[in-house]
Parts: sequence; C-alpha cells; structure tokens
Amino acid sequence: MFTGLIEEVGVIRGNRPRGEGATITVEAHDILDSSVKIGDSIALNGACQTVVTLEKNLFTVEVVRETLHRTRLGEFKPGDPVNLERAMRPTDRLGGHLVQGHVDGMIKLLNVKPLAGSTRLRLELPEPDAPFIVEKGSVALHGVSLTVAKRLDDAFEVEIIPHTWQQTTLHLLKPGEKVHVEWDLIAKYVRNMLGPHTGGGLTMDKLRQAGF
Repeated sequence: MFTGLIEEVGVIRGNRPRGEGATITVEAHDILDSSVKIGDSIALNGACQTVVTLEKNLFTVEVVRETLHRTRLGEFKPGDPVNLERAMRPTDRLGGHLVQGHVDGMIKLLNVKPLAGSTRLRLELPEPDAPFIVEKGSVALHGVSLTVAKRLDDAFEVEIIPHTWQQTTLHLLKPGEKVHVEWDLIAKYVRNMLGPHTGGGLTMDKLRQAGF
C-alpha cells in the first residue's frame, strides 16, 4: 500500500525485454537507504513493483506482461525520469490517500493550464470510469495522490501546488500524453458492491422492493 506522496524522482538506467515482460533498472539515491531490501515494493509512476536486485544507487524490477499492457513502463528509455515511492509502513502518516500501486489503466491529458500559484490539469474521463470521480475525491496520476477539483461530463480536473508540480514528473507531461491512473480504492469497492443492484437505473419496482 502507498500514500501517493512521491519520495524521489529516479532515473531509468535500463529497460530490456524478458520474455513477454521486461527488466527495468532504476537509479535512485534518497529512497535506497539501509531499510530497503530485495523483495520490497517500490512504485514506479504509481505501478507497484518488487525489487529483485539491489546495489548502492541502483535497483532492478521485473515487470510482467499485464503491467506492460496497462502502463507505459515498457516505453521507458535510459535517462527517463520516474516517480518513486516505497510502500508505506503501518506507522506512517497517511498524507495522501490509500493507493495500492495497481494501475487501472491510462487516460489522456487534455489540457495544462498554468495559474497564479498552481497548475490545473484536465484529463479525459472514460464513461465506464465516471463513477469513480467525484469533486473533492481522490485520484492517483503517475502515482501522485491528487484531489479532484472539478468533475465534467467526460473529463475531470485537478489543481497542483508548485511543490508537487516540480518535485514529480507531472511537469514534464504534455497535452495528448497518456497518464497512469489509479481510481480511488474505496470508490471501486462501492461500485463493485452496488453494481448488481443499480443496473437499468432506478425504477418504481426497485423502490417498492426496497420498501418505499
């Protein structure tokens, strides 16, 4: 489990095919302290990965086919920056929101609007995923925990403070690019539980069955 608060922007040093998967090597400094060991989880742009080799300033992860299909990890080239976050400990403050590191897919960045003291992003909202977004709710983009500032019919907006904008890879994104998204965990469970009971919309029969 993660918080969506990026600890460091690392650098990709290698990305080589491994069957239908890939092996990715990342250079990092701040997060690779004595507490990190082989088998630990580190999120790369929000995608939870397992450390399989570890050196002083390098670690390697093995990416499976499913992750390559749902993310842009397979596009990494040596020198590319990447948002990094270690898995949270039970004693940590939950400064962002509950992020599993299980990327749901990719959505398009539609617009970047610089403001006085912040930056506003507009992103597409695919119709099947619309129930997961509410104003003032949470969403993780490239692993960064953000608050939904506005909900539109087919899009949503987030507003980012200067610190987050500069200390993550978000400031490198351009309109038209695909962004890793993880919808809010609680919203996904609620949707899954209510889904069988909401098909076809609200009807008089359903109200009567519910006791109204």
